[in-house]
Amino acid sequence: MDAWEEGLSQKPCFSVQLHLCRGLSPFLLTCAIYFLLWIPEDQPSWISALVKCLPVLCLVVFLRAARSDRGYRALLQGALLCSAVGDACLIWPEAFLYGVTAFTVAHLLYLWAFGLTPLRPGLLLPIVPAFFLYNGLVLLHLPPGMVPMLVTYSLVLASMLWRGLARGGSARWGALLFTLSDSVLAWDAFVQSLPHARLVVMTTYYAAQLLIALSAFQSPRLKSR
Repeated sequence: MDAWEEGLSQKPCFSVQLHLCRGLSPFLLTCAIYFLLWIPEDQPSWISALVKCLPVLCLVVFLRAARSDRGYRALLQGALLCSAVGDACLIWPEAFLYGVTAFTVAHLLYLWAFGLTPLRPGLLLPIVPAFFLYNGLVLLHLPPGMVPMLVTYSLVLASMLWRGLARGGSARWGALLFTLSDSVLAWDAFVQSLPHARLVVMTTYYAAQLLIALSAFQSPRLKSR
């Protein structure tokens, strides 16, 4: 436990919240920069990739202050780093499958972090039918070469959603928003263009990553709720 972490553990609730808000300032600032610049999608560059990745990278640094289990924190940081790689790859259309691969690894790390307790198999009852219905519709519009990778990604994403819901707390809402973000992205990219799709995708995506990161600051008791 570093000095800042020890300080947080000894301070009253309001002071802790103030420290969290200060720690999140770089994330909020880089999100604002991304939406203000709104770099056109048809002009991919390393600058646009950096601007897109910065909010997620800020969360990696922000997690250093987490008081939770170090293993949990490290898994979240690893998932965020993989997400940043995925964000960069998705700037270039020819690197799309590399981006999908990076996000698949990110969700596997989130899965590992969330664990299998409590199991709560009942949560699969709404997830499984929705997964098959939605992906069945999207698969009809996919190029054959993309099908295996995207089916694998969807299975991992659905599993992450299940475990995020089972964990509870902000991880629950982060997993839901991540699934919503990816669902809108896939529908807009492969089925039918949606109005304001990019705004919806990126807003829910950044919010999802933030909520999952915040789960590292919550009491372990929230895991069983």
